[in-house]
Amino acid sequence: MAKVITMYKLRRIWLALGAVWVAMTLYLSLTPDPPEPMHFLNADKLVHALTYSFLMLWFCQIYQLRSSRILIAGLLVVLGVGIEYLQRMTAYRVFDYADMLANSAGVLLSLFLVSSGLGRIGVMLETKIFKTAE
Repeated sequence: MAKVITMYKLRRIWLALGAVWVAMTLYLSLTPDPPEPMHFLNADKLVHALTYSFLMLWFCQIYQLRSSRILIAGLLVVLGVGIEYLQRMTAYRVFDYADMLANSAGVLLSLFLVSSGLGRIGVMLETKIFKTAE
């Protein structure tokens, strides 16, 4: 069995930043007039996919076990679906199954990418930071 290296020294910071990203995602998803960083047909779907892909990639830096990553993937998919239902309850946002699909696609993309080495970026950064500090 391969040794799993986790980020212990900066774990709280990584988790706090992840919580900020989730809170920002919630806020931007539920605010009446969110910024639109891209302007082309279906740009919002790309933004959805990139947002959830980033969240998944971020939390995969903290949680290295496959079972933890699958749990995180499930939670992020539930978050994306839940936000759409919350948007349905507002008078100013639109419920969209395609957004749910884009969110889930972003999660699955990063779940796939972390197996190619991108899931160890955080460990490499932390190792490099604390190696140079010694």
